[in-house]
Amino acid sequence: MNFDYSRLRVEEGTKINLKDFPTSEDGGFTKKTARKEIKANIKELKKFQELFYADDSYSLLIVLQARDAAGKDGVIRHVMSGINPQGCRVHSFKTPTKNELEHDYFWRHYTALPQRGMIEIFNRSHYENLLATKVNPQWILNERIPGYESVDKIDQQFWDNRYEAINSIEKHLHQNGMRIVKFFLNISKEEQRERFLDRIEEPDKNWKFSSADLQAREQWDDYEKAFEEMLEKTSTHYAPWYVIPADKKFFARVAVGDIILELFKSLDLHFPPAESPEMLVKAKEQLMQE
Repeated sequence: MNFDYSRLRVEEGTKINLKDFPTSEDGGFTKKTARKEIKANIKELKKFQELFYADDSYSLLIVLQARDAAGKDGVIRHVMSGINPQGCRVHSFKTPTKNELEHDYFWRHYTALPQRGMIEIFNRSHYENLLATKVNPQWILNERIPGYESVDKIDQQFWDNRYEAINSIEKHLHQNGMRIVKFFLNISKEEQRERFLDRIEEPDKNWKFSSADLQAREQWDDYEKAFEEMLEKTSTHYAPWYVIPADKKFFARVAVGDIILELFKSLDLHFPPAESPEMLVKAKEQLMQE
């Protein structure tokens, strides 16, 4: 199945209206054909991850952002299930701790970045500092930034500075061998409602639901504006955003897997050469004589 994923990529400097991006796209897949594609992707990702680890030239950061119940955990579980856990880690970022707030907002994310040969998945990320805090600017006060002791001092210039800082950090990381791909899972308000009800009605899913989910839902329009500005200001050629339709979970999983595979294929990866052909011959002779 050939789907044009460039349709989902946010081009640098583009004005964004999320209503222009689909939420229920299936890409021409059915649940059955999507399962086959995901299975094939898992097999191929496993092969590339081994090569990526051995080549040891690049690292990979995968960023997942979304509204509640959009399916981030399911994407991670299905797309990356074949990856060797020694070469891939997942970080889920919650409300900053007291210790984390004693540092700049990026500190806790920087310490979790992948080393060469490794894949790191950020389930929520440094972009929460442009989303949750933009919708709830009073939370910025917890960072105790000099000059911003009250909410009325947090103006558009504050946010523009933060967009610029994150772009600069990501550019620096790219220049030093890190490849970054960012996914925003785009769920409709109607689908989120159905998934929330599902979590409430099924006892084994109750733990997934909290009152904070409803609070964020009440702020839907404010978050919409924050998402749009984030996508506009921080999608770059070195760290692009993809807006992934998330109403159909099977397509979201296919799309993320396909895009990651394309990124791997774009890299010039090689297995490193053996220490020396002579060493291999001698080692084989020695082992055969045992």
